Amino acid sequence: MKTMETTEILELLDANEDLFIIDVREDDEVAQGMIPGAQHIALGTIPDRINELDASKPYIIVCKAGARSANACSYLEAQGFNVTNLEGGMLAYDGELEFK
Repeated sequence: MKTMETTEILELLDANEDLFIIDVREDDEVAQGMIPGAQHIALGTIPDRINELDASKPYIIVCKAGARSANACSYLEAQGFNVTNLEGGMLAYDGELEFK
């Protein structure tokens, strides 16, 4: 499974790259903030919403700490998707923002 550090995603966002980010956290978690441009698809709903995804696009999957997104990556990879897990999830992402 491919992984990405939060510093990498911040650099891509700063460069205005077209990113396809899926946040697999629950509703109450995403209400506290998401990566700009991320699409919210809770982990448990991915099988029902997989038709919303485009298999030709590379996706970055994020959760709170990286475990649920790793599960989502494993599932989506098995379905033929190109996915990357954001290591450390939103905890690391928010931490990186505090240091900027």
